[in-house]
Amino acid sequence: MAQKAKKDRAKANIASLNNLHVGTLSLNALFIFYNLLVARRSLVAWVIISIPCFIAEYILETTGRPTFDPTTKALKSSGEDLAAPGLTEYLFDIIWVTWCCLIAVVTFGNWGWIIWAAVPAYGLYKGSGLLGMARGMMGRNGAQIPEEQGAAQGNRKQRRAA
Repeated sequence: MAQKAKKDRAKANIASLNNLHVGTLSLNALFIFYNLLVARRSLVAWVIISIPCFIAEYILETTGRPTFDPTTKALKSSGEDLAAPGLTEYLFDIIWVTWCCLIAVVTFGNWGWIIWAAVPAYGLYKGSGLLGMARGMMGRNGAQIPEEQGAAQGNRKQRRAA
């Protein structure tokens, strides 16, 4: 059972990446067939909106895919944890929003592409929250200096009294 955690992560990454590729392939094929056979949708918008999805999928593939030794089939690297928070989550969010856009465009028409505006809007929301926290921390640091001096003086008086 050596390196059980790495083997488990490798299995989870392989399953996650395979599901990601199958989902992207099937939804894009559905969009193309729908566009060719049923109703025309904007192919230019599809290409522009799909580029970030394909880039995110490529990044997840290159960082998360486990590597094996070709001769012994032993696990060399389990890849990055695809369940990790942070940038990995954001890359998955980009892919899922693109999938939602594809379904919305097939269902409701070209106005479905507007769902993709949620990605930069969410980024602005998170960025403004970080900016607000930074401003708050800067303001508190300035206010804490006199309190610390006051507490130090109080401690001095208590030490003298004892």
